[in-house]
Amino acid sequence: MRSRLAEPRRIADAAHGMADERDMDLRRAAMDHVRSLARTFDDLVPVEALRQGFDFDARRVSLGSFYSGIFRPREARGPAALTLVTAPSSPYADGIGPEGDSFVYHYRSPGRDTYEARAAAERDNAALRAAARLVVPLIYFHGVAPGQYVPIAPVFVTRDDPDQRVVHLEAALPIKDVGDVGLQSDEVVRRYATREARVRLHQHRFRHLVLGAYQGRCAVCALRETSLLQAAHIIEDRDPAGAAAVVNGIALCAIHHLAYDRNVMGIDPDGVVHIAARLLEEVDGPMLRTGLQGFHGQTISLPRRRADRPDPHRLEIRFDAFREAS
Repeated sequence: MRSRLAEPRRIADAAHGMADERDMDLRRAAMDHVRSLARTFDDLVPVEALRQGFDFDARRVSLGSFYSGIFRPREARGPAALTLVTAPSSPYADGIGPEGDSFVYHYRSPGRDTYEARAAAERDNAALRAAARLVVPLIYFHGVAPGQYVPIAPVFVTRDDPDQRVVHLEAALPIKDVGDVGLQSDEVVRRYATREARVRLHQHRFRHLVLGAYQGRCAVCALRETSLLQAAHIIEDRDPAGAAAVVNGIALCAIHHLAYDRNVMGIDPDGVVHIAARLLEEVDGPMLRTGLQGFHGQTISLPRRRADRPDPHRLEIRFDAFREAS
C-alpha cells in the first residue's frame, strides 16, 4: 500500500518548471472572481462570500476553508497552491520582509505530533514550494478583522527559505493573458504593487481599530452608517508622529473627515470642534448650517477606554495647522 506521506512528494516531484495551461485558466478565473468581490465589498471581503468559491468549467471551486493557510483545490492540474491565508489571529508571525518590499509567509507547522498532522503540513508545504519553483500567480488573503479579509492578487513567491521555513511574497500587476507563466511585472513594478498592498492593509487595520474604539459612530455627529464612516488620522501617517495607533485617529463620517482634512473643521486639544471663520459667516443650504456650522463649539464623543482617546499633543499640533490655514 502506498504511504499517505508519498502524495505531497509526488506532487512536488511533478513540478518541472512549466505551468499547465488549464491550471493557469483556473488561476485567472479565481483572480477575476476575487477582484470582483473586492470591488463589491470595497476591498474588505467577508469570509462568508469567499467560502462560496468560484465557477470554473461548470464546477464550483473552493478558495479554501480559511482554517488552513495554504490551499490547493482538487480541480488544480498543477502541484502549486492557489491561495494563501493569514488569519487575523494567526499563530504565525507573518508580516513585512526586512527590506519592506515583500510579505513574509511561514511554512505550515504540523501543530500536533501525529501522523495525520505531519502529512497535512507536508502536503501544504509541498504546494507552497511548488508555487515557488513554477513561479505561478497566487491569491493572498490577509485578515485584518475577524471574518474580514483583504485579497492581494496576484502575488508570487520570489524567495523560498527552507532553513527559516518561510517564503517571501511580492505583489504584481494583474496577469494579462491566460497563457502567461513566470514572474509578472518587473522588479520596480512589483515593489510598487507590494507597497500599495501594504498601504491598503494598514488603512483597513487602522479603520477597524479606530471605529471599534468609537463604537462605530462619528465622533462629531454620531452617524452610525458604517459605509460612510472613516478613520481620520490626526497626524498624517507620512509624518514621523503619524503612528497607526488608535490615539492618532478619530472616527468621522465622510463629510466631517473631508472637512477635517481640508482644515475647514478643527478639533482642539480639549476635543472642542471649531469651524473655519469664513464658513461661519456664509449663508448656504442645510448641509452647511446643520452639518458644519451647527457643531461649532461642541465637544466630540470620546472612546470609553482612556487609552484609546486622542493624544492631546497630536491634537494640538493638528489644531495649530487648522488655525494657520483658516
